Amino acid sequence: MDTTENTPTYAPEHPARLTWTEHVPEVYKAMVRLDAAARKGIDPTLLELVKIRASQLNHCAYCLDMHTKDALAAGESVERIVQLSAWQESPHFYTGKELAALELTEAVTVITDGFVPDEVYERVAKQFEEAELAQLIAAITVINAWNRFAVSTRMVPGHYTPGQYK
Repeated sequence: MDTTENTPTYAPEHPARLTWTEHVPEVYKAMVRLDAAARKGIDPTLLELVKIRASQLNHCAYCLDMHTKDALAAGESVERIVQLSAWQESPHFYTGKELAALELTEAVTVITDGFVPDEVYERVAKQFEEAELAQLIAAITVINAWNRFAVSTRMVPGHYTPGQYK
């Protein structure tokens, strides 16, 4: 029996445009340090949810691959990851703190109006202490920067192993 008939034919993998980390290693090293500093004190589960949501909004396939795998490896449920793209329709999957963080992630990531609305900031400020909120804003900003490096250079998803860069 020929099993090749049942094997789907996938689109070819696109090559990366540029291996930016090789050309600007000091920038890459600074980003790694910034990322480590931004994540301090943030619940790792919350952090991965934020990274996945920002990556969804930025259409960053590479970061979606990475952070989904890291979240699953850390014990996050498939169900909560799947629901992230529709978190406003399925708030019962998340804590109040996670919902506030997701709302802030969207406001910072999609900053088309030029600001984070006061009502969003106020809701988030009720869930987080000031130092924790500052860390969260830093973490959201950093994942957005990573997304922009990966999207602009077309980093190729699918090859990341959980914890590879930690």
